[in-house]
Amino acid sequence: MTDLHPVRRALISVSDKTGMIDLAKALAGHGVELLSTGGSAQAMRDAGLDVKDVAEVTGFPEMMDGRVKTLHPVVHGGLLARRDNDGHVAAMEEHGIGEIDLLVVNLYPFEETVAKGADFDTCIENIDIGGPAMIRSAAKNHAFVNVVTDVEDYADLLAELDANGGQTTLALRQRLAQTAYARTAAYDTAVSTWMAGAIGADAPRRRSFAGSIAQTLRYGENPHQTASFYTDGTGRPGVATAVQHQGKELSYNNINDTDAAFELVAEFDPADSPAVAIIKHANPCGVAKGVTLLEAYRNAFDCDRTSAFGGIIAMNVPLDEETAKEITGIFTEVVIAPGASDAAKAVFAAKKNLRLLTTEGLPNTREGGLTYRQVAGGMLVQDNDNGYVGMDDLKVVTKVKPTAEQMDDLLFAWKVAKHVKSNAIVYVKDKATVGVGAGQMSRLDSALIAAKKAERMAEAMDLPEPLTKGSAVASDAFFPFADGLLEAAAAGATCVIQPGGSMRDDEVIAAADEAGIAMVFTGMRHFRH
Repeated sequence: MTDLHPVRRALISVSDKTGMIDLAKALAGHGVELLSTGGSAQAMRDAGLDVKDVAEVTGFPEMMDGRVKTLHPVVHGGLLARRDNDGHVAAMEEHGIGEIDLLVVNLYPFEETVAKGADFDTCIENIDIGGPAMIRSAAKNHAFVNVVTDVEDYADLLAELDANGGQTTLALRQRLAQTAYARTAAYDTAVSTWMAGAIGADAPRRRSFAGSIAQTLRYGENPHQTASFYTDGTGRPGVATAVQHQGKELSYNNINDTDAAFELVAEFDPADSPAVAIIKHANPCGVAKGVTLLEAYRNAFDCDRTSAFGGIIAMNVPLDEETAKEITGIFTEVVIAPGASDAAKAVFAAKKNLRLLTTEGLPNTREGGLTYRQVAGGMLVQDNDNGYVGMDDLKVVTKVKPTAEQMDDLLFAWKVAKHVKSNAIVYVKDKATVGVGAGQMSRLDSALIAAKKAERMAEAMDLPEPLTKGSAVASDAFFPFADGLLEAAAAGATCVIQPGGSMRDDEVIAAADEAGIAMVFTGMRHFRH
């Protein structure tokens, strides 16, 4: 392969015209002949540039509402011909095909069209055909041809032309080709994913996945692992869309935990009351609502002050000054909120390592979407866990019925349990977690650990008894035996929420009746592995 290769002729056809005129002027300054189509050609002419329309080169006008304009041997021959192959060179001479050394193409805005909620036919019309075909041709022939699909690469291209007298290096052409293939793959992914949803194909025979680089991370879960962060283009509010106002770069674990925290706190409607979630290793160590944000934070912190150290804090309303001052009382990794007051930002400014992220919105925890998880040799794909249980969905199965206050705490505990690693047990009192047991191999152990944490906090806060006394308890899946429920009752729980559905439901209900506690079934579980 030749390393340096000159750029004498360029074809520019872009949907996003950002930076196009400056690029074209710079290319013209290097003596590059400009070819173009439609609106791109007109914009360059309006800027005083000498540009030849592709239709002049092919001898065929654009037709079929622009569907056919670059799908022609003169275009693809100019992109695909190897300059070091005598047969290819002879074919170009015989058929009047000129070399195209640079292709600048970005595609019809299909993703944006879908995001706007356009109808089926409009989405179909925004599927680019000629663009991907040219990109793939140019990328295949990167030994000689430069292909640019991102505005971000204009500067690198021009820098190489300036440095090498109008030539580019093989290293640049290879990098541009890789980017180009990734772009067409992501584009096809967007089309196939949209179409699967549009036609109701829940499990299509083939599925593809794509992302755009947002950040190259210092390392992964551990220092010996390399890692990167990619966004999926959905625009779902959260860590992927957040603005970071201060603090050092987010790590792999920071991003994972911050996402878990924000998705959890979004379960609680800000119009109802402020809510705060404190996360450590993707599990909540404290969640609470309050009349004020400060009250919510304090109550969440009091669930497990030890685990909160070095944690992630998420809130469903903008951060205020009072709460910011309270947060700075302990070491915290990340704070994420829909917004933050200038006074709150000023408080955090003194803590240079504390990251503050704002999102200008909350994710909709009831909307659709897919989650992916890689396994050896494959990928698991499922719908988001957007299951919702309201008051009317609960079935009281015990002699004792929950009070209105208990029902509120039960539903609060249920929302939190959805975000706790299975097996999950969550104790709640007055709309605040008071004990969380996560990720244990038995539900009994989760109940024991959560109760033990509550006992430890009672000692630390000099309380007469653990706050699990008089609490509501949630289990993310059914109790297979009565032992877990009895442990919760021994810890002081007075009511229970669980899915039901065990072969031993009757035994568990009888145990609840004997203990004198209320229990409701949801008919839905929330495993989180």
